[in-house]
Order: sequence, then structure tokens, then C-alpha cells
Amino acid sequence: MELIEITDINASELDVFARATEPQLREEGLFLAETAYVIMRALEAGCKPVSMLVETDRVDAEAKPVLEEIEVRCGKDALDSLPVYTATRDVVTQITGHHLVRGLWMLMRRLPELTVDGFLEGKRRIAVMADVVNPANVGAIFRSAAALGMDGVLLTHTAVDPLTRRVARVSMGTVFQIPWARATLEESQGIALISRLQSFGYKTVAMALTEDSTNIDNEEIRANEKLAIVLGTEGTGLPSDVISACDYRVMIPMQRGVDSLNVAAASAISFWELMK
Repeated sequence: MELIEITDINASELDVFARATEPQLREEGLFLAETAYVIMRALEAGCKPVSMLVETDRVDAEAKPVLEEIEVRCGKDALDSLPVYTATRDVVTQITGHHLVRGLWMLMRRLPELTVDGFLEGKRRIAVMADVVNPANVGAIFRSAAALGMDGVLLTHTAVDPLTRRVARVSMGTVFQIPWARATLEESQGIALISRLQSFGYKTVAMALTEDSTNIDNEEIRANEKLAIVLGTEGTGLPSDVISACDYRVMIPMQRGVDSLNVAAASAISFWELMK
């Protein structure tokens, strides 16, 4: 393991931590994982480490268990060749523009992504995020899907990347524990993805407030062999053509004049009810 103390925030080695955008990293097949817990889940999933940035006073408490895991999973050669950049909290804050969560980031290589068709094989219950762009909501939906027994998560092309730093952190690393796929732009147009799901035998369930929406507590819907629960974007919900194309429209009963829940909260309730 190579420990490299950083005092110059303009060092080119730190571009990936300080200046590269997440879309740029994605184009290069990379992502940043934050916190030891998330990094551990990524390593367990088979992601390979590239470099690490850690606050000096957290090397033993935060970085050491991660480095030990790298040696076990990737071998001593991988550990010995891994650049580990260390810096004081003040320097790290200047590098990133904010305090790192628990003082640890790791640059890692992405695993090959599943195609939509490959993802759909062999699954009974899946969540579908249609253009959900808030990282905190996407992370929370992943965590609920993993915890409540869903078989996977499918995202439209414009939904936020599950491996962005905040999504992975909010999900508590479950983006590495539950299968997911992101549709292409063409596959995401109009009702194309709904039609694809139906061609694979899924009954599609739109979470939407419409005149014909049924209660989420519905035995007929639960009885279907394969279900895809379709969740819309935070502001406007699902497009009308997608709602109409789905086999069912489902709502969660509200009280006190509240018209709807945050999409992450609604997802947890729908997963729980439809997995019974």
C-alpha cells in the first residue's frame, strides 16, 4: 500500500476527487464510493479499487478495514499498488468543497451493466423508476426495494445514475446488493418500456391518482405471478400515456387532505403491500 500525503489541493492526482464530474467518471467506467460501509458493499459486489482519499486521522479507524478487505478480495498485489492519498481535514475540505462523510472516498471501476432484457429474466417483482432524478429519493427507493424483497430495480434513461456518490450513500450500499439496469434512451421513449415489460409477462402497476385507481391493498394485483411497480418523477409523477398503458393504477389512501407521499415513502409502502 502506498500512502501519499497531499498538501497541494491542485495536485493532478486529485482531479478525480476534486474536479471530475460524475458523468465524466461514468464515461471512463469509474465511480466514487463514499464511506467505508458503501465501499465494503462495492467490494463484495466485485468492484475493483483504483485509488483512495482519506483524512489523516481516519486512516486506522476507517481506511484500515477497507484495505484489509481489498487484500482479501483482490490480492496483495492490488493492495500494494493502490494509491492511498491522505490529507488533513482542512485540506480535504478545500479539495472537495465540503466535509467528506466520515472522511473516506474511493475511486472504483464499474461492473458491466445489465441490458433490460438480461435484467428481466427470472424476476417476479421489480421496481421501475421513470425519470426519478433526485439522488436521495433514488437511494431511498433502492434501500426499500432491497430490504422489502424486490427482485430488482429498473430505471429509465433519464433517471439518475445509481452509482453516483449520493445515491450509493443514501442507499446504504444496496445499489451493490440488488440487481438493476438502466434502459437506453430509445427504450425509455413514450410507453416503450411498459410494452417491453408486458412482453416479458409483467403486469404493470402505475402509482398514480386517477379516477380508476384502486387501493394498494389489492389481492387481485398481488395474485399476479410477475409485477412491475412503476414510480414517477417527484414533481409531476408519471406521464399520462404511461399511466394509461399500465395494467393497473394504484393509490395509497390519504387523510387530512394530503394528496400524495414523497416517491420514496410511497415506494416503501407499495413494495410492502404488493409483496405480501
